[in-house]
Amino acid sequence: MKLEVTVTEVLDLINGIRQKPESLFEMIRVNVQETVGHYLSGLMDVELTQFLGRERYKRCEGKSNHRNGSYPRDFTLKGIGEVGVQVPRDRKGEFKTQVLPRSKQYEDALREDMSVMFLAGVSTRTLSLISERLIGRKISAAEVSKASNHAE
Repeated sequence: MKLEVTVTEVLDLINGIRQKPESLFEMIRVNVQETVGHYLSGLMDVELTQFLGRERYKRCEGKSNHRNGSYPRDFTLKGIGEVGVQVPRDRKGEFKTQVLPRSKQYEDALREDMSVMFLAGVSTRTLSLISERLIGRKISAAEVSKASNHAE
């Protein structure tokens, strides 16, 4: 794949960054989130390949389980924010990924940070209000309370 950019497009981008420097960092954040999402999705795809024992589109005699598409899921990572991933699935529903924790929406490091802030005296309601600003995802006061209870 070859990327072609004109001088005018580059100048427009540079002028946009000069007028609004924070837009560059926003572009970088979005790019990092997309890249991490693709990376995690790829890891899970390889994991499913290993689980099924064959590559994509390859059929084997006597094996009736196959790939069955994927479903979207959001997962929040510390320092990166919310990333979108595609979790692959098999036809029989036997595949369980080890890449992302089951039924969790954010990594343990965020839970630990919320617990520390809660123990330092920040209320669950306040943590809920600032969570979107800090990690790019709103976490309910109930989730904050639940995370704090698991820390003990």
